[in-house]
Amino acid sequence: MDAVLGLPVLVGLIAVALLFDFLNGLHDAANSIATIVSTRVLRPQFAVFWAAFFNFVAFLVFGLHVAQTIGTGIIDPAVVDAQVIFAALVGAIVWNLVTWALGIPSSSSHALIGGLVGGGMAKAGISAAVWSGLSKTVLAIVLSPLVGFLLAMMLVAIVSWASVRSTPFAVDRAFRILQFASASLYSLGHGGNDAQKTMGIIAVLLYSQGHLGGEFSVPFWVVLSCQAAMAMGTLMGGWRIVRTMGLRITKLTPMQGFCAETGGAATLFMATFLGVPVSTTHTITGAIVGVGAARRVSAVRWNVASSIVYAWVITIPASAIVAALSWWAVQFFK
Repeated sequence: MDAVLGLPVLVGLIAVALLFDFLNGLHDAANSIATIVSTRVLRPQFAVFWAAFFNFVAFLVFGLHVAQTIGTGIIDPAVVDAQVIFAALVGAIVWNLVTWALGIPSSSSHALIGGLVGGGMAKAGISAAVWSGLSKTVLAIVLSPLVGFLLAMMLVAIVSWASVRSTPFAVDRAFRILQFASASLYSLGHGGNDAQKTMGIIAVLLYSQGHLGGEFSVPFWVVLSCQAAMAMGTLMGGWRIVRTMGLRITKLTPMQGFCAETGGAATLFMATFLGVPVSTTHTITGAIVGVGAARRVSAVRWNVASSIVYAWVITIPASAIVAALSWWAVQFFK
């Protein structure tokens, strides 16, 4: 399996990567629809169709900078082989399923990065990591929710000031309409950043097997497959996590939902254009907490928010350990 793979094994690994992408869409459907559902602007079943469409068309808007970072900026591409990719995907999928079953909105993105790090280091030790790209990604763990928090809080202040002379009914009606736009932008950002992570995984697998020639690139069929898999996952929904994201952290009005989604979308757009693989889960959670805190600090259920933070902190180490164990299991049974 270290040498050039047979076609069935290569197709099987690509299928596993697309399964991860599907589960990413399923797991992160809540990120795209939580606010628009919790404000009762759209029913969950309609909201997932809305989010799935914008998840799919994201490749028309963004470049492939995030896929490039995942493919070449986390683990040295020379280290990557089929076993490393398999271990990375097992680590990410297992952690995703555990947190999905428990209703914890942990990060699919950081589960994948943890899986890559675990698989790569199990094979080649600590030198396998590309520390510049990895440190940039770890920094984004802290910055993405913080930026989402601050932008959403600022938007609440600006919007509250601008609508001070309007009646509550007029404000509510206006933001129910505007929330369709903000939810679309957030889903676009989600599809643009998250689907590219799987594109990077499949592309580096193809590169390691000599199917891309001498230069790393992302074939168009990989782009379409990953966007479609994520959209299908989103279509299947993730109602358990929607409840945590949209209802348990803080209760939202349409105006607050608009501010949370717009703050989250702006953060994702910036990160995707810069090629930083941020967590969409972190970003929208930070924005929702920012909206709640703008109203009053006690409006945020900090015990729920803190349990989510614990899940963030352990995601990369947990998925890395599962991936490393998977890599060693492959060596044992070879």
